[in-house]
Amino acid sequence: MGAPTTFIVPRLVSHCSFQIHINRHRKQITTETNRWLVKQKNLQSDDLRRLHGLNCGLLTAMCYPTASAPHLRVCNDFLTYLFFLDNLSDDMNDLAIAATADTVLSTLRSPDTYQASHIGKMTKDFYNRMVLTASAGTQQRFIETFGLFFQSIQKQAQDRASGAIPNLDSYISLRRDTSGCKPSFALIEYANNLNLPDIVMEHSVIVSLGEAANDLVTWSNDIFSYRVENAKGDTHNMITVVMNELGLELQPAVNFVGRKCKESIDRFVDHRRKIPAWSPSIDEQVQIYVEGLANWIVGSLHWSFATERYFGKKGAEVKANHIVEL
Repeated sequence: MGAPTTFIVPRLVSHCSFQIHINRHRKQITTETNRWLVKQKNLQSDDLRRLHGLNCGLLTAMCYPTASAPHLRVCNDFLTYLFFLDNLSDDMNDLAIAATADTVLSTLRSPDTYQASHIGKMTKDFYNRMVLTASAGTQQRFIETFGLFFQSIQKQAQDRASGAIPNLDSYISLRRDTSGCKPSFALIEYANNLNLPDIVMEHSVIVSLGEAANDLVTWSNDIFSYRVENAKGDTHNMITVVMNELGLELQPAVNFVGRKCKESIDRFVDHRRKIPAWSPSIDEQVQIYVEGLANWIVGSLHWSFATERYFGKKGAEVKANHIVEL
């Protein structure tokens, strides 16, 4: 038998019962972010085409549906910038990623004084707007988790260079940081003007809810992006990991990851029932934050078929018939 030419995407959208909400400022901030990126970076025609096809404004609008226009703009600037960083890092070795990390993190820690490349200038620009209203805790969590993102993609670059395929447990741990979800979840706090104390954000139930949302976003992304990543020979994908570790063929491996995705949604629903009480004002903020995690779960699932990043212009077709052509 030859190599498979198609696979069936698990029915994750129908398994997720969370309601979709779309921010009313979507079109405005999409236009503003695109202008910002073009101004900040010398984009070629292919870059502009990919920027339009990315449809990041829709993802941002679904993940932060109640944010004001200025707050949503910062979130969209960051997510668009994060996608470009992810694309850039695919062609970087670990030393180049370390240098980029130094530029970005130094800029975040000292945005008023640090001068650097266009990456540093972009970082300074959106972060200077973010700190106007972000709480101290939000700022700290954003910087710390963005640092973890760079550490993890540096490890990914090392594995890419050596051709190493991680085992499943180590991959799951690393993937929670390579996803970029953690700093994006800190933006839930920023977008909703929350001021949650560390004792709340470090509670085991809140941590578990964040992990469940992160796992769904990242593991489903591994399914949706497999077509592109497999063509590039990228080994950091859960489908590739389980095929290697468990000796599975492609479709059984996809099914395995699909079950893990459904389990993560179920885990989120279960842990949501176990949120403890602190005080009326904190409890209200916690509910807003957890709803933000739910928005990320359902928003990322639907956006994955609306962007051209994974299926080109066939996203709606794949969403309807679940068939992916390799």
